[in-house]
Amino acid sequence: MDDFPSGRASFDPPPEAAERVWRQVVDLLRDERERIAGRDVSAPVDVAELRAAIGAYDFARPVPPREAVDGVAELLRATTVHTTHPRYFGLFNPTPTLMGVVGETLAAAFNPQLAAWSHAPAAAEMEAHLLRFLGGRLGYPPERVAGSFTSGGAEANLTAVLLALTRTWPEYGEKGLRALPGRPVLYASAESHLAWLKIAHATGIGREAVRLVPTGPGLRMEAARLAELVTADRARGDLPFLVVATAGTTGAGAIDPLHDLADLCADRGLRLHVDAAYGGAAALSDRLRPALDGIERADSITLDAHKWLSVPMGAGALLGTDAGGLAETFRVTTSYMPDEIHGTVDPYTSSQQWSRRFMGLKLFLSLAVAGRAGYAEQLERDAGLADALREGLAAAGWEIVNDTPLPVVCFADPADGTWERHDALARAVVGSGRAWISPVRLDGRAALRACVISHRTTLADVEELVATVTKARA
Repeated sequence: MDDFPSGRASFDPPPEAAERVWRQVVDLLRDERERIAGRDVSAPVDVAELRAAIGAYDFARPVPPREAVDGVAELLRATTVHTTHPRYFGLFNPTPTLMGVVGETLAAAFNPQLAAWSHAPAAAEMEAHLLRFLGGRLGYPPERVAGSFTSGGAEANLTAVLLALTRTWPEYGEKGLRALPGRPVLYASAESHLAWLKIAHATGIGREAVRLVPTGPGLRMEAARLAELVTADRARGDLPFLVVATAGTTGAGAIDPLHDLADLCADRGLRLHVDAAYGGAAALSDRLRPALDGIERADSITLDAHKWLSVPMGAGALLGTDAGGLAETFRVTTSYMPDEIHGTVDPYTSSQQWSRRFMGLKLFLSLAVAGRAGYAEQLERDAGLADALREGLAAAGWEIVNDTPLPVVCFADPADGTWERHDALARAVVGSGRAWISPVRLDGRAALRACVISHRTTLADVEELVATVTKARA
């Protein structure tokens, strides 16, 4: 018998009724965990049927909670690309840790307001502690680390550009681009995440101000070519101000030459930002950390916990050591915000966001329970599975076409290098339901891309992927 109240009373039901809902959710999550490996990674979606099923919720008639939860869960189960599946080898979307899911639940239930420190002291201090820990692993002096949690890498990278503009031209904050003597330009690898185009649009410098630098061996940005572009832009009257290095490109997991780029920036008077949204997680492993050597020389770094640190979306972070620059970039005073407490920082004064959820808790709990050593073990395990995947693909006649210490494996059919061929192969694999991979262009070359990103993935799943793509090729 379902005596769950409807209407306004459903906002805060009696304890017994609420407990039944939570038991239903726990049972549902257990079922997903136990059965996910036996399901297809993805399935075709009939758009008309999906919209009709969702449209049946007209919000005019209250629906019993058991019916609503089961109905929504079935829609998600039937129409989602299951990033929690052990054979999801796709983009940087991980299977979240159990403690990450618990953290999301606690954050939603307590609902702390992370604009002002005084409203959420524990939440604000937990995030600050996390930022110091992550910054320290990346090579910054922990006591100097400043930054903020963000919705993801795009917001963190936007923050880096705003900070760079403000620090390069102090008048930018008050007077905007009209106060500058020319057009600011920034530089990123041609293999970088193209969020830079959207960021350039949003900051007002314009998409044409983004210079995509050609890559050389290993799909890494060529420092010599970058130097030529900077020289040419200055000769034209443009204003170079920021170089963006990538530590773990989306396509191939490439890590740009960080020391070379830091040297160039120091010589040319440019700021350096490293987009390590994916690859920055390697800092938690002593064995993988050398791949990031030089990242500590950056003015700022982006790191996404909801990528290789395996927490639910979204949880990005902007890290650096310039607390004063962040304060100047986002300074604002209002009468309705609580007074600042001496010795603390109100999160809204160092971030693009104002009101926001407690994004750091899912990572705090995950790290607290696993420990850094537990995370290092998982990261190194992923890298080992990627090595096994490379070996299996090579033995089956595929050509490995990227070079990275990170678990991103790009491979091509040596008999037919066309985009059409690789796109068809990816569609065949995805259509089988056995795995999820994607086609990718790397410096114009067509390939298939597989990333080991789930802590549920095993050697048997890697072997299944090799068998599936090889069957599709045949």
